[in-house]
Amino acid sequence: MNPRLRSPSSFRRRAGALPVLPLAAALLTATVALYMALVAFGNITDFGTNRAFVHHVLAMDTTFKDPDLMWRAVDSTALQDTAYVLVIIWETAAALVLVAAGVVWARALRGGGGFARARRLSTAGLLMVLLLFGAGFIAIGGEWFAMWQSKSWNGLDAATRDFMLAAFALLVVHLPGVEERNV
Repeated sequence: MNPRLRSPSSFRRRAGALPVLPLAAALLTATVALYMALVAFGNITDFGTNRAFVHHVLAMDTTFKDPDLMWRAVDSTALQDTAYVLVIIWETAAALVLVAAGVVWARALRGGGGFARARRLSTAGLLMVLLLFGAGFIAIGGEWFAMWQSKSWNGLDAATRDFMLAAFALLVVHLPGVEERNV
């Protein structure tokens, strides 16, 4: 065999290469952490833009205004603002959990194992993202408040992308090759 064409396992032993699936889980977790941190930062520093979005969705003022649905509308500015602030708090908490998970992944990768804690933190943070975008935006905003009916305040496509990114990351985090290793 040509010495330049070594098997991947011999290269890993020789060069101390990182295990591929844990590395993928770490990078995906870090990607979602960065995304959530930027979302939270944007909502905090540009409070008014998405505040208007939340107000319109909850007020249902750009839907078909079907009388059978309009009883669900929330017209109270105080309740709308409270909902928006709670979303920002949830986004910030998810970002912090995922950042912590990224740090734990990096330490585990550097040490050659110990992925269980990184997996747990990633799972918690990714589930927070899934709940926010799946239950919060897709189910409650999209269906309960009929956001799908609005041409100007419909965030379902963005929420679905966000949900799918977190779901994909969660699947990779739980692939069999990412298990705890006794190294």
